[in-house]
Amino acid sequence: MTKSTREGFIENYALYFAWVVALVATLGSLYFSNIRGFVPCELCWIQRIFMYPLTIVLGIAAFTNDVRMRLYVLPLTIIGGSISLYHYLVQKVPGFANIKPCVQGVPCNVQYINWFGFVTIPFLALTAFTLITIILFVLHFKLKKA
Repeated sequence: MTKSTREGFIENYALYFAWVVALVATLGSLYFSNIRGFVPCELCWIQRIFMYPLTIVLGIAAFTNDVRMRLYVLPLTIIGGSISLYHYLVQKVPGFANIKPCVQGVPCNVQYINWFGFVTIPFLALTAFTLITIILFVLHFKLKKA
């Protein structure tokens, strides 16, 4: 694959990849809550508020090839990713566990999954938000060069 072919691939499929990441994250959260029966805490709900619209917005952007939507998507991914990072710290860092953001329902420091000792649901959300953010920044800089 030559350099120009690789750049064309990124420009042509970056939005689709970002959409697939958002779609997998959305379906994953629905799987954990509706099939596995994990009750979301308050921070999980806030993360969902930022992830679910990305599935629709990125899907429309990918199919219409609208790269300008990054102006609307980046704030959602950055804020959602920040909440995911904070939630992950509440789960994994003892000093953050004393802060009680969740006052009703399931405590935010509950770890329904703990794969490999570090992969929790907020970590998965953080990964999705980060991937989408990186994809959009790469696309932005590729288009600025052109």
